[in-house]
Amino acid sequence: MTWLRALLLALSLLAAQSAAAVSPDEMLADPALEQRARDISAELRCLVCQNQSIDDSDADLARDLRVLVRERLVAGDSDEAIRQFLVDRYGEFVLLNPRVNNHTLLLWGAAPVLLLAGLLVLWLMGRRRRAAAPGLSPEEQAALDEFES
Repeated sequence: MTWLRALLLALSLLAAQSAAAVSPDEMLADPALEQRARDISAELRCLVCQNQSIDDSDADLARDLRVLVRERLVAGDSDEAIRQFLVDRYGEFVLLNPRVNNHTLLLWGAAPVLLLAGLLVLWLMGRRRRAAAPGLSPEEQAALDEFES
């Protein structure tokens, strides 16, 4: 029963972690705008933490970016305009999921190509191993047949 309590505590701490980064003074009064801000913030990389979204990060720069996103939403910018503003300012690195462009084709294409190449190598090695494995001699095959019957 104690392991169940520990698991529930760990899960509740993980669930509360993302909510802890956004402070109440940052939140917008309009729930629809706040939800849009959270959705945009979840897609933007914290430039200090690098593997966290600005929505999850407690870094000062992440807070500044969250405030900037909310300011631009209140000013009437679209979600894409806000993303483009941040990309123009910080580069595509600010996006957690980079766009597919000419300069990101290698990033998007390398994983499937490497996976297929690895599978091809494994298949070729398996074929060679089967071809190099000696078969049973006629005496061994006769003994095997006698044993099976």
